[in-house]
Amino acid sequence: VELVESGGGLVQGGGSLRLSCLASGMITSDFSSKTVNWYRQAPGKQRESVASITSGRVSNYADAVKGRFTISRDNSKKRVYLQMNSLNPEDTGVYYCNLYRQGSDLWGQGTQVTVSS
Repeated sequence: VELVESGGGLVQGGGSLRLSCLASGMITSDFSSKTVNWYRQAPGKQRESVASITSGRVSNYADAVKGRFTISRDNSKKRVYLQMNSLNPEDTGVYYCNLYRQGSDLWGQGTQVTVSS
């Protein structure tokens, strides 16, 4: 089982990106029962929580992204998405997908998001 992020890239300030996280190798029922999280890590800073979505599709957001980012999931595709709008340079960083499974945290390899001013 592995998490695979995609969708990052270079975008101008004010632009949008949609990140995707695929839970490769997980069976659908297992994935659908999990809370999935998005984190990010800016250069020289600690990794921080961005958004999460529960199995019941309850979402939570960091204050810095509320109103701009939307997390969603498609259990049939074993994917979680992060729609990011009104991006600004402070959103630059590596974005990671995460979930807790069988007693341990599972992380993807990350996808780079760079927002130019």
